[in-house]
Amino acid sequence: MKTKIIILSIIFLGSMTLMSLSFPQDQKKGPAWEIPAKYKSMTNPDKGDADSEKLGKALYAKHCRSCHGNTGLADGPKAKNLETWPGDFSVAKFHAATDGELYFKSIIGRDEMPNFEKSIPDEESRWAIINYIRTFKK
Repeated sequence: MKTKIIILSIIFLGSMTLMSLSFPQDQKKGPAWEIPAKYKSMTNPDKGDADSEKLGKALYAKHCRSCHGNTGLADGPKAKNLETWPGDFSVAKFHAATDGELYFKSIIGRDEMPNFEKSIPDEESRWAIINYIRTFKK
């Protein structure tokens, strides 16, 4: 009898734990981004080199990885707490966006995606992040 109670308790606690988890599939996709024309046509002055990638990687780790994950798969530790799914940076649809569109989404933000204009004030650093997230392409 005591063994049954212990087993049932373990099953119950395990079930409750699983039910309390928030999986990305449960998160909603946000509305389509409305990108101002000036960003759509914005060109990236930094075509990327080893130093730019190193800077972008460090800034991504500091500002982006907690939600977007190590490789942009929206699997960072904070992602499950968001109402809106952060998106997959490795898919073709993401990489079809212009650099200016990615700049707007990454630096200007909206809703749960924060604005990084103050915390990443220089253009070189901002473009380094854009170049770095381009490396996540499958």
